[in-house]
Amino acid sequence: MHKPLLSFFLALLLVLVAAPSRAQTALYFPPSPADGTWATTSPQSLGWCQPQLDSLLSFLGRRNTKSFLVLKDGRLVVERYYGTYTADSIWYWASAGKSLTAVLIGLAQQDGLLRLSDSTSRTLGRGWTSAPLAKERLITVRHQLTMTTGLTDTPPPPCDNESTAAACLTYRADAGTRWAYHTGPYRLLQDVVARASGLTLNQFSTQKLTSRLGMSGLWVNDVYYSRARDMARFGLFVLARGQWNGTPILTDTSYFRQMTTPSQSLNRSYGYLWWLNGQPSHKLPGPQQTTFQGPIIPTAPADLIAALGKNDQKIYVVPNLRLVVVRQGKDAGNPTLAVSSFDTDLWRYLMAVVNCRPLAARPVVPPSAWQVYPNPAAGVAQVLLPATAPAGSQLRVLDMLGRERWKQPAAGGTPNALPLTGLASGAYVVQWLDQAGRILSTKRLVVAAQ
Repeated sequence: MHKPLLSFFLALLLVLVAAPSRAQTALYFPPSPADGTWATTSPQSLGWCQPQLDSLLSFLGRRNTKSFLVLKDGRLVVERYYGTYTADSIWYWASAGKSLTAVLIGLAQQDGLLRLSDSTSRTLGRGWTSAPLAKERLITVRHQLTMTTGLTDTPPPPCDNESTAAACLTYRADAGTRWAYHTGPYRLLQDVVARASGLTLNQFSTQKLTSRLGMSGLWVNDVYYSRARDMARFGLFVLARGQWNGTPILTDTSYFRQMTTPSQSLNRSYGYLWWLNGQPSHKLPGPQQTTFQGPIIPTAPADLIAALGKNDQKIYVVPNLRLVVVRQGKDAGNPTLAVSSFDTDLWRYLMAVVNCRPLAARPVVPPSAWQVYPNPAAGVAQVLLPATAPAGSQLRVLDMLGRERWKQPAAGGTPNALPLTGLASGAYVVQWLDQAGRILSTKRLVVAAQ
């Protein structure tokens, strides 16, 4: 082949490789709120089905939702507000703000203000816990990011999981050897950022991140508050892997990768304050140290990562589908600190929209097919599922306000001990769930006084 012809084909090949495919449309980044409107894309142009979308929006309305946004390639496809809530209304992120803090820690390390391997005592000083000093020194910034400080996550009253007082932060295990969802040590990460930078948390957030994304939220008493679109901007920034409209912001690609992949082997569904779908197992917030098989949201794409907060505050990022999904509101019926059955239900509806297929029906098992005994029970109850119970079955106990009090794996054909210790006497609901978190059947249980 002649050299000019060879050069032509090589140049053509480079152009074809560099050109984005139709399936990989360049990400759109909205202007600042003062500079213009957010570009939109219609669901129909994406091949999404309107009847399924209508069902999704009705479902959300029934589940105490205030706002629901979906971005595709950065453009708004769905933006719905409920009741008196509007695009200008402010709501709290709850623990979804943990994922925002994770980015701030990455920026602080990028600026040389701290290292993840630093002992937390280096910034907060000795005695920030009541653990023996030798054990306290073992706790690093990385342990705070990964929920592996080893401090007691269920301290006795008047302390609780969110307490930051040294007297409430007691030694349970060596740092790095136990995973437990513990908000107190996380909240002190915000103090680490402030002391390392010499700025308030709001000043550091604004200067280093939020103003550059066009966000206008605010930290108040360790909790972030913002509009729904601010949550969407943050999700888009993460979808873009730490850059905004061509401007690199979180340039430490190693940190970004570690933040959004399993950060330790104790709970592979947790990165640096981000929840990760698609992993073989997971642990959940709560006193039990149970490992559940399967991903946190079986109905969602495996590559989904999520910022999840109490009462179902949600930011989902799905790289392969190039989606950002935001939900604000009150609890959707199963109040938990992070992952809830609402995640599974929401994604069952949303994937029916995206794939334009009928909504998958919920399997139902008659109550007569399984047993809960004795009833009333004190101390422990036994649950006998049929031998044909699907693999990955789970049991969940709810109080009469719908609050989850206990959850555990369950096997068919053999009694499953259901501990009732710590539950006040009264009526409860026992739910049999499949691996996807869908309710197969429900029974009532009375807990007797002990």
